[in-house]
Amino acid sequence: MKQKRGPWLTIFAIGYILLAISDMLKPYQQTRSPGVGLVFFGHKLTATANLIIAPLFGIFFVIYAIGIWRMKRYALPMSLAYAVYAVLNPLLFNFVFHGSNGSSNPIVLMIVYAVGLAVPIATAVILTQRRAELT
Repeated sequence: MKQKRGPWLTIFAIGYILLAISDMLKPYQQTRSPGVGLVFFGHKLTATANLIIAPLFGIFFVIYAIGIWRMKRYALPMSLAYAVYAVLNPLLFNFVFHGSNGSSNPIVLMIVYAVGLAVPIATAVILTQRRAELT
């Protein structure tokens, strides 16, 4: 019997597709807004690095979202890797930029960080709990 992924994994899969689209568009957004770029292990990417790495992250998220949607076993290690990255990336960003990120509203920043940590961790936890159902 095929198990349903449930509402949370459905929401997360859709969210990862949106994140993939966002990452794939970052190189093109950077031409209009120079401050836009993928943050990769604490460093905001620009130019060629952003042109290469941002779409690769987009592809990662598309594959990851498909794995979640179809309840595939390969989504579990991807979830664990992304959860670790999601924890490390903002910490390294704050270390590299000493907490100066240009945001004028610290509450918005805290909400973004909270969601940016909660969703990857929750996805990894749910997939780990349901690993027997993954095909």
